Amino acid sequence: MSATPSKLGFNATWAMAVGGMIGGGIFSTLGVVVGIAGALAWLSFVAAGVIALAAGYSYVKLAAHYNRGGGAFTFLLAINQRNFAGTLAWVLIVGYVLTNAVYAVTFGEYLGHVIGLGPWVPRVTGIAIIALFILLNLRGVGVAGGVEILLVWFKVIALLGLASWGLIHWDPPALSRGVPEANLLAALFGAASVFMAYEGFQLLTYDYEDIDNPKRTLPLAVLSAIVVVILIYVTVALGTTMLIGADQVIAHKEVALAIAGEKAFGTVGLVLVTIAAAFSTGSAINATLFATARLAHRVATDGELPAAVDHHNRLGVPDRAVVGLGIIAAVLVATGSLIALVEAASLTFLFTFAVVCTLAFRLGAGHRLITGFGALAGALACIALVVQLLQSDPLALVFLGVLVVIALFGRPLLLRKLGTRQP
Repeated sequence: MSATPSKLGFNATWAMAVGGMIGGGIFSTLGVVVGIAGALAWLSFVAAGVIALAAGYSYVKLAAHYNRGGGAFTFLLAINQRNFAGTLAWVLIVGYVLTNAVYAVTFGEYLGHVIGLGPWVPRVTGIAIIALFILLNLRGVGVAGGVEILLVWFKVIALLGLASWGLIHWDPPALSRGVPEANLLAALFGAASVFMAYEGFQLLTYDYEDIDNPKRTLPLAVLSAIVVVILIYVTVALGTTMLIGADQVIAHKEVALAIAGEKAFGTVGLVLVTIAAAFSTGSAINATLFATARLAHRVATDGELPAAVDHHNRLGVPDRAVVGLGIIAAVLVATGSLIALVEAASLTFLFTFAVVCTLAFRLGAGHRLITGFGALAGALACIALVVQLLQSDPLALVFLGVLVVIALFGRPLLLRKLGTRQP
């Protein structure tokens, strides 16, 4: 499919969808899901992917229904649910900040594993990479479609090469080595816990007006990208775990793929996987910061964030949003654990996706069997993840709970005090 000048065609749109999901997702979450689901980690990725497919379907049908982008915030404004739209926008922005923190921690862990100078390296390099992309975004360096296509194919080839090597050395007992016996319930808990690995496709809904023939291109690109990513995640989960065993995946959860790459191909494998992780997480940080800052600007323009956020530098970049979101992510990099960040981010996106599926079901945008399934499955996954967090990391749940209370009840007071744009 050819694109008109300055518009994103199918190839670029598809690559950005795949890159948004793989961009750090599998590098960050494999150890987390194996720790929860054991030998059925692959099934967790399938289950989460099926929910993501229903959510992706709902997103593209709603975008076509309104013939505009903007995601959940815009969709809710369209049905005059301004208060809910503002609350959800705050929650969604928090989810993006958490996701950027996950990517930065993962970037630091992989780089730190290669350098090996000490435990301080991952945190420092994670903060440094966020600072770098703050500066790049302030200079107007956004997401280039051609560059994204190259990065995506490099990541896909590196991941599938590693996973294929593991599958060639077929060793099913390695999937359960050193972990409790897996069951279906554990796989479902695992799916809820690592849902952030699929959230990246929704960034495209903010670029709806920049896509060539979006009513045709967006559904094809998003839905096919999710299917491909499911297959990649399942292959990597099986192949990597067979290479080094589930116990080693958990023991080295921050850098499991690097350990597998070294086991398969020695230093060359270690370096290639580290480069792939650096490219993946780096491009994901850039894309997420880019999109989130523009979402924050749109929300501020509609009067649901303080007017001070609605500011541009001379290059047209929402500079205050970029700097503020980047600083918060850097603080989380310095203080948060990988598992807690992954699970907290997953909960925010599961809730958002459930809302979008519910809205699509209510409006009759698409087949109600699919949108209804997405709404129900997303809601049940939210409940499962809350239960998981209560058992494993109640502080992360308290943190999210406080943010939701602020978004619900403190937001109107803060907006009145700080002042907003008139929507």
